Amino acid sequence: MSLPRPPRPTLARPVARPGPSAGTPRLIRFNKPYGVLSQFTPEGRWRGLKDFIDLPGVYVAGRLDADSEGLLLLTSDGRLQARIADPRFKMEKTYWVQVEDEPGDEALAALRRGVQLNDGVTLPARAERMDPPATLWERDPPIRVRQARPTAWIALTIREGRNRQVRRMTAAVGHPTLRLVRAAIGPYTLDGLAPGDWAGTEELLCFS
Repeated sequence: MSLPRPPRPTLARPVARPGPSAGTPRLIRFNKPYGVLSQFTPEGRWRGLKDFIDLPGVYVAGRLDADSEGLLLLTSDGRLQARIADPRFKMEKTYWVQVEDEPGDEALAALRRGVQLNDGVTLPARAERMDPPATLWERDPPIRVRQARPTAWIALTIREGRNRQVRRMTAAVGHPTLRLVRAAIGPYTLDGLAPGDWAGTEELLCFS
């Protein structure tokens, strides 16, 4: 059964937000659309964060590839930025991953154990089949699918931050990633955020 889709957001204009006179939040949750870099300046065919976040003095804490979507954290606190991004603190990151073909029990077990990549074996992960996320927006542009090949969704939670790690993990078990959405970083989630929208907070749920 097909799921209802929310209206496709308009991403062409910056999201208006209060300037520095209103105070700069210590932490910002941003729902990064496809095709946007984890930096304020655009580069080549990719857009930058300045098209969406009109707020000085905030910096990205942990990156998300331009061809991936979902939760990106930014902060005005340099120590907080370093802690969020530092893999030594092992903050969990959960991804919704649309893959080619239906992964079997063996593929999921391999993801949970850790898979061999060219830069070493990954740490054990949590991997489960999931229904297509009910709140998921349409991607612009849509993914390319082959009519003869089905697709499926996995919820994958990791504690590392290697370059393009999730895509390499699913490819290693025979299921190339078609769409990648980061749904959560530690206790912070996409809840209430449409693509291209952000929300700031002074309440830090995972830090003293």
